Amino acid sequence: MPKQSKDRISYFYDAEVGSVYYGPNHPMKPHRLCMTHHLVMGYELHKQMELYRPRKAHPVELAQFHSEDYVDFLARVTPEHVSENLQQLQRYNLGEDCPIFEGLFNFCQVYTGGSIDGATRLNHGLSDIAINWAGGLHHAKKREASGFCYINDLVLAILELLKYHPRVLYLDIDVHHGDGVEEAFYLTDRVMTVSFHKYGDYFFPGTGDVKDVGEKKGKYCSVNVPLRDGIDDVTFQRIFQPVMRKVMEMSALHGYSPEDISEELSVAIRGLCSFVKLANATILASEVPIQILYEKHILDKEVAIAFHTMDDSHKKVMAATARLLEEYFTRGDDEEEEEGERESSKDK
Repeated sequence: MPKQSKDRISYFYDAEVGSVYYGPNHPMKPHRLCMTHHLVMGYELHKQMELYRPRKAHPVELAQFHSEDYVDFLARVTPEHVSENLQQLQRYNLGEDCPIFEGLFNFCQVYTGGSIDGATRLNHGLSDIAINWAGGLHHAKKREASGFCYINDLVLAILELLKYHPRVLYLDIDVHHGDGVEEAFYLTDRVMTVSFHKYGDYFFPGTGDVKDVGEKKGKYCSVNVPLRDGIDDVTFQRIFQPVMRKVMEMSALHGYSPEDISEELSVAIRGLCSFVKLANATILASEVPIQILYEKHILDKEVAIAFHTMDDSHKKVMAATARLLEEYFTRGDDEEEEEGERESSKDK
């Protein structure tokens, strides 16, 4: 019998998403959601949580981030009419990676509805942790699909959180860079995005350099930790732990006060469970609510991606990340001092 949890955990699941089929030989396998759910039930973890069937998000909700014409096209297009809409398919980046399949829009509505509802429960203090295994489609852009992702439920969940909270911290430990989420909030200081991901050698999506730190008000609010092939579990921990500790410590010291962590999980390496524990231990110590969303397309072949010893390039990444965090969090103090000096000059 699993130990009873003190946290109020909301768990969103709809068996309908497990029947979604992207097509033959496509790496996205939503049926893995059913396998995960069976493990949850088999280990009686459901007894630790409140179970909810996610509602379908309305098109108007999806259009809070995505363009209306894009949402409308996803709602109308069917596999039978693909040949009649080649121009629109190209415009919205729909095709081999992001195919049109039966029940596509319904799938988008269900996984997004779970993420938005999880955020709503956190907003109203009804849950401490919200879990939606079907969510986490972090590559989708405002006007186009990308990387097997059509609707960016993460961005929509964060927008929901921002209705009640001044700032949100987004943590992404998928093997791919969380480009869609970072791009959505690249110019604002209300969302800090932190992404650990493989980078280089033309690896998808090709973004997430350590120098990509945000722009305008969002400068230094994007934290990227790009990693090369060769890191094992122990080495990942040696990078992950100090970076996340720095993020949480500096945010507490300098008043960033993140109100929620949206944690995009994907099985990139076999030791992921220990990293999730590390992430949760670091975050829970700060007593902020957590939303966990899981991207489910990773294959065993990708699970076996090895990362090996920490070389000089990874040490440089850690050092650069630390400097960027210091610069971001001390920026506010410097600006206050400058403002104070200007006021003193006026008085004189």
